Amino acid sequence: MGNIISFPGLGIEGFEVNPVAFSIFGFDIMWYGIIITLAMVAGFFVARHNAKFEKIKVDDVLDLAIFLIIFSMVGARLYYVLMKLENYHSLWEVLDVRKGGLAIFGGVGAGALTIFIVAKVKKIAPGKMYDMVAPGLILGQTIGRWGNFMNAEAHGGETDLP
Repeated sequence: MGNIISFPGLGIEGFEVNPVAFSIFGFDIMWYGIIITLAMVAGFFVARHNAKFEKIKVDDVLDLAIFLIIFSMVGARLYYVLMKLENYHSLWEVLDVRKGGLAIFGGVGAGALTIFIVAKVKKIAPGKMYDMVAPGLILGQTIGRWGNFMNAEAHGGETDLP
């Protein structure tokens, strides 16, 4: 079962895209998850590259990455759930990300707070860490949108405008 994607204004009629990349022991691995993971890895390498310009040690980048990935994912899920709270009736449903839901706004907000806290603990100016991470966030968002494409979601409606 796939998603139908079309670009009628470009003369590209509907084609099917399977959101499942592959399965392991009956557990579906979704394209969205793979692409989001690639986005995080790319963002990390951009931050690691930028660290030398901000005079931040690679070990500090690695420490930040651990907290940033965990808390950004928690923030993205929490924001998604809070925006659709009426759909959740148990803690298990809130924790079950397999049935939908991350929201970039929650991830960015939790990430910004995480960067601030880690910077303060490590006695690094938060602005330097934000400068180090920002280009990776932009690249990660760009890559992550392809995950939305594979899910046939987060796009505008059809229009007859040029």
